[in-house]
Amino acid sequence: MLTSKEKKFLRKESHHIQPIFQVGKGGVNPNMTTQIAEALEKRELIKVSILQNNFDDNQVVAEEISSQTKAEIVQVIGNIVILYKESINNKQIELP
Repeated sequence: MLTSKEKKFLRKESHHIQPIFQVGKGGVNPNMTTQIAEALEKRELIKVSILQNNFDDNQVVAEEISSQTKAEIVQVIGNIVILYKESINNKQIELP
């Protein structure tokens, strides 16, 4: 579980990152979560965009991705979800 200080730091770090995944009307599927998990291992901090044609609640989508990838939700702001998972092999971010 991330502390508020760590979340604040990660929000600052994610400011310049562009979303690399989009969740559409099909919702979250196993293939997508596998790819997100691989991206998290490589980058540690990513953004996921939830498209307008997805009628699920953004918080529910974020929690579903988080639980399937074992990542931490840093923030859900509008249609963007910021996710963090400490990398095993590619450690880049030092939390305060």
